[in-house]
Amino acid sequence: MTTSFDQLGVPRKLVGALAQRGITEPFPIQAATIAEAMAGRDLCGRAPTGSGKTLAFSLPLAARVGRAEPRRPRGLVLLPTRELAAQVAAELTPLAQAAGRRVATFYGGTSLGRDQQRLRRGVDLAIACPGRLADLVGRGDADLSDVEVVVLDEADRMADMGFLPEVRRLLDTTPKQRQTLLFSATLDGDVDVLIRRYQRDPVRHELAEDPAEQGEVRHYFWHAEPSERVALTRDVVAHASSAIVFTRTKHAADRVAKQLNRRGVASAAIHGNRSQNQRQRALAAFSSGEVAALVATDVAARGIHVDDVGVVVHFDPAATEKDYVHRSGRTGRAGADGLVVTLVAPDKVADVKGLQRALRLRERIGTAAPGELAASAVR
Repeated sequence: MTTSFDQLGVPRKLVGALAQRGITEPFPIQAATIAEAMAGRDLCGRAPTGSGKTLAFSLPLAARVGRAEPRRPRGLVLLPTRELAAQVAAELTPLAQAAGRRVATFYGGTSLGRDQQRLRRGVDLAIACPGRLADLVGRGDADLSDVEVVVLDEADRMADMGFLPEVRRLLDTTPKQRQTLLFSATLDGDVDVLIRRYQRDPVRHELAEDPAEQGEVRHYFWHAEPSERVALTRDVVAHASSAIVFTRTKHAADRVAKQLNRRGVASAAIHGNRSQNQRQRALAAFSSGEVAALVATDVAARGIHVDDVGVVVHFDPAATEKDYVHRSGRTGRAGADGLVVTLVAPDKVADVKGLQRALRLRERIGTAAPGELAASAVR
């Protein structure tokens, strides 16, 4: 028997708001977690991207959080990137409006004065990156002592990006009796520390990734002189149609994007020095196919959630095995096959072989052959 949002305890006005968007049946992670979250339980959920976890915590937030006094939000979502903050806001705002609640996002690269004004007017539900929120708290513009519900979204990525000390300091300023909902792709390591320190007898739900949603991903490692890498990247994109190209630095991302554009590959750079509007325009152009290659740094790419990425190019090899996995995971999604190409300069051969051993990949760095990719192209 199919579970409905009504049966999960979602208020009728929120069920109606979902129906207006054509959402009538919960996804598995929603069916597993919403009723307990609506009842006030702490919970931690492991679920892959695209599983519906944002709605799983947005509904309890909109339903359970009260009206806020100026500067004192009642609900808080902490997450790692401004792109993710915008995505959560798009999901949560219609529900909050149906419940008569106000939503605002807070992250770097935007006007601090605007954030201060919104907090003075009152924000019921704050969606924030840790750095900007900590700045606002430190200035006395935000007070977290009235927070009733905290959501830690993509907690593993916050750990990877070094945000956990700031997250802990922020959580330490919230009431101990708050409800805490945590969602992450993994629940071990640093994330488990958060669970043990900040959750009370949490119920745990782990949703395995559907094997049918995982495409075959082929990994190539090619010798490449530094002067050859742009031309090779151009040829790789020609065979795969869409690419995310990773560089180590912001300056390199800008430079490579310009060089690819000059060689006929429509490209855009995305990194921390780009404004939020610039980043959103680049992502929109990439998603629509207007831009074929998105050139990104590791930190900026943590906020990229797009399907149908034909190839990931490690223009600069990943620094660690974890970085390699994060980067490479941008292709081979939603059942599509994918390609990963690492360009290895002579001075990086030893590092890359160590990476291959750590990841149990075949220890071989071959001669560049973009033509080999044609049979593997996903679109």
